[in-house]
Amino acid sequence: MTTENNTFPLKGTDYVEFYVGNAKQAAHFYQSAFGFQPLAYAGLETGLTDRCSYVVRQNKITFVLTAALTPESEVAEHHRKHGDGVKTIALLVDDATKAYEETTSRGAVSAQHPNKATDDNGEVITSAVETYGDTVHVFVERNNYKGLFLPGFVAWEPEYQPEDCGLLYVDHIVGSVGWNEMDKTADYYKNVFGFEQLISFDDKDISTEYTALKSKVMVNDNMWIKFPINEPAVGKKKSQVEEFHDFYRGSGAQHVAIATDDIVATIAALRDRGVDFLHVPDSYYDTVVDRVGEIDEDLEVLKKHKILIDRDDKGYLLQLFTKPVEDRPTFFFEIIQRKDAISFGKGNFQALFESIELEQANRGTL
Repeated sequence: MTTENNTFPLKGTDYVEFYVGNAKQAAHFYQSAFGFQPLAYAGLETGLTDRCSYVVRQNKITFVLTAALTPESEVAEHHRKHGDGVKTIALLVDDATKAYEETTSRGAVSAQHPNKATDDNGEVITSAVETYGDTVHVFVERNNYKGLFLPGFVAWEPEYQPEDCGLLYVDHIVGSVGWNEMDKTADYYKNVFGFEQLISFDDKDISTEYTALKSKVMVNDNMWIKFPINEPAVGKKKSQVEEFHDFYRGSGAQHVAIATDDIVATIAALRDRGVDFLHVPDSYYDTVVDRVGEIDEDLEVLKKHKILIDRDDKGYLLQLFTKPVEDRPTFFFEIIQRKDAISFGKGNFQALFESIELEQANRGTL
């Protein structure tokens, strides 16, 4: 896939930063529940006075957990409005200045002019532009840097370093936008970033008796960056996208999908560590083979772990979704294993929505 607009190639997801209420506790949660390893820290001890950040990593996934140190901090204001959630989706580039100049010249709103930060390990250049809601994209140029994470951070080496859970890299990040904002947001990624639309779903594809949504999946030329964009559709009751917006107070990243090459082992490990997943009824497996055909895995094992299956013309995928991982019913994770499939589990939408609606009914928000 190529596009003439793509003049600053994206090399992958550099990191995802969450603004949270308590960064130290959040970092411990991602270590103990998801198997992330401690990496770096910045805070009062490194000269920051308004925030602190703990950085955790598992294979190619880097999460930054940032919390406010003062009520005047912009982090505190973001958290007051949104609760725990994604603030920054950082993208690795060869030239952060060029990426900034290209995107802002095409209409992106600047969030940070190009800035060079240095330490004994070299230099990192970053810049940033706004996207949906209060979320920003940071361009990270680290060609001349050999440090752990970024200048200003020091190594974080606690004694507690749990085993990982087989999580490999960020597969995609879903943005949840408001009514009639999907097309505008998709056009933003097309016109500003040079993305192309991989696939789209309407309310006939993603609906139940009660709720519905629409989605467009935008991808860059190498398909290392995939951003499905969801908006609500009219239904009898309140959809998951509407619930997200009610509690997040606006558009934002609804979930991060993380890849594994052994979803059975990963889901088993995560369940053992206390991660809660959506319920999949046993009846789902009565007809799934008729729909997806032959697969390598033992169906009874997938049934035991409640793992969903879907197929496209390239292959098949296995996936499962956590329940929200914070108090507000907003952000969650997807665990995904692709067996050559490039799609997003369209065949599972019915079962997924019914599971989400069950949770909504339990919360009294359906």
